[in-house]
Amino acid sequence: MLLKTFGWSFAVTVIGLALAGVLWGWKGLAIVGILSILEISLSFDNAVINAGILRKMNAFWQKIFLTFGILIAVFGMRLVFPVIIVAITAKMSPVEAVNLAINDKDRYEHLVTAAHPAIAAFGGIFLLMIFLDFIFEERDIKWLGWLEKPLAKLGKLETFSIVVALVALLIAATTVATDVAHGGGDKTATVLLAGVAGLVTYLIVGGVSGYFEDKLEEDEEDDEDETAGAEGQGEDGGEAKGSSGARGSTGASVAGLAGKAAFFMFLYLEVIDASFSFDGVIGAFAITNDIFEMALGLGIGAMYIRSLTVFLVRRGTLDDYVYLEHGAHYAIGALAVILLATIKYEINEVITGLVGVVLIGASYWSSVVRNRREAAADEDAEAKPEVTSGV
Repeated sequence: MLLKTFGWSFAVTVIGLALAGVLWGWKGLAIVGILSILEISLSFDNAVINAGILRKMNAFWQKIFLTFGILIAVFGMRLVFPVIIVAITAKMSPVEAVNLAINDKDRYEHLVTAAHPAIAAFGGIFLLMIFLDFIFEERDIKWLGWLEKPLAKLGKLETFSIVVALVALLIAATTVATDVAHGGGDKTATVLLAGVAGLVTYLIVGGVSGYFEDKLEEDEEDDEDETAGAEGQGEDGGEAKGSSGARGSTGASVAGLAGKAAFFMFLYLEVIDASFSFDGVIGAFAITNDIFEMALGLGIGAMYIRSLTVFLVRRGTLDDYVYLEHGAHYAIGALAVILLATIKYEINEVITGLVGVVLIGASYWSSVVRNRREAAADEDAEAKPEVTSGV
């Protein structure tokens, strides 16, 4: 199963590193390898979040995520996105931006870096909303109960997560956005506008996908009720045939809603991936300013994140290790804060990656301890009747 899931990632790694060696020599090969590791370390929590969403989708949409989705992730976010950012911020055509990226790499790096406040505000607020909506939701399983219980109560207030996100954006715009390190000058207006855009994007994409998902569940419940009713009528020699037709109609409706729900979930996944890729793209400039080396290295890493996502879904890892999603969401919250802080301050990518790894590692270990404790409790429960019987 491991080879089947990661086969394409292994193949892309071999081809990508070989191509880097041919085009740029040993130095280029080393750069591409380092960028791949950078992307994996920064986006491991992304795989856990993606798995939580992807497991709700059918096999067809999982394949779309791995095929068309990877094209968006590799070529869209790692190659095209920085060029578009330069074109917009420098007010030049995409062709001019590509020419700049190829022939004047230093100026291209400067323009991308100068656009970082807007990128960080958009991605930071989007990721912060994911974290807030998770932490403010009442759930049966809690990892840090002392923190999650009171926060879940606060979450009962309508739009509370939006209010918190707007307050965070306002604080960022009036503190770290003034006299920023990237490009200099006051970026308050830019950060406010980009942050609101990130919030609106989350509300639209996440809200629409959530609506269709809820609607799908309601229709599936109605379908089950109609099926049960038809079976009862069939036993009495009633209108089983007519009810069968009704079930067919409902089934078609469910299938259509499933497609819409999956489509918007797919868009949601891509926006999440985009938000996660921001820090990787910006951090990659510390290693190289060649857009093709960057796209190849980060693209290889993105392949592994995609494969890891599918691996987690197919192995049922999130069901077996129930705190992993908690750890990933805490890592997202930390990344959101770090992104907003990087509007003004330089924060090494190693720190960003380690924060995510530590939080997910801690949640994994907590899950292992929980599983062992429950297994021991089950063994004790099975042993007690035997002892009583013997007495």
